[in-house]
Amino acid sequence: MTTWSDVFRDLPKGAGLFITATDTAVGKTLVTGAIARLLREAGKKVGVLKPVASGCRRDREGLVSADAEFLAACAETDYPLSVITPVCYKTPAAPMVCAEIERKPVDFEAIAAAFGFLAQTCDVVLVEGIGGALVPLAEDVTILDVAARLDLPTVIVARPGLGTINHTLLTLAAVRAAGLPVAGVVINGYNAATAEIPEETASNVIARCGRTNVLTVVPYDDLSSVEHLRLGDAVLEAISLCDWDALSKS
Repeated sequence: MTTWSDVFRDLPKGAGLFITATDTAVGKTLVTGAIARLLREAGKKVGVLKPVASGCRRDREGLVSADAEFLAACAETDYPLSVITPVCYKTPAAPMVCAEIERKPVDFEAIAAAFGFLAQTCDVVLVEGIGGALVPLAEDVTILDVAARLDLPTVIVARPGLGTINHTLLTLAAVRAAGLPVAGVVINGYNAATAEIPEETASNVIARCGRTNVLTVVPYDDLSSVEHLRLGDAVLEAISLCDWDALSKS
């Protein structure tokens, strides 16, 4: 009997990153898009993959993920959105809940096929998770389980404020327990004008206690918008401080 993990065997290996977060709405799509834009501007053919998306809108071609549209625009790819996000749900919930409500289990074969295609045709593949690292795709499968089969260095996107130290250290522990290498942490949405002690100290504490690198601190930027397919200069400048090409090959 073929299991969900069997379909991820013998996938092509290449440069890439898995981008997860400490929670939902932390900004991993924005960060992934900015990385894609910079790699594309450096001359790389960038594959972007968000294996599962929920809260999608329906148009005449089916369900469409706004995150997938943003990633496609940032990577300047002409690959169809059905490759970038092979599993879409209308319900705005965890994929396991969506699968039960919409009576459509997560199609792991479609995810593996999309990743394999991108890995074979692109210089680097950026895989963005859904929600946090342990969001369930099925009762016994999380997005981190899928990431472990893809075996990519992992970037963790975190908030800057109170509570982020605990959330980030827990996510680091989960990623390491899955056997994935940690590329580092990106702090997203830092607002210097309103920052207090928790925001000012979180980055240093995460680096020290998590024994990891804080790759960059991305400022809050109201010029950037996933919905409107916009990346502001402040976000791009912060993301450009890291050598993403080197990290994707580690």
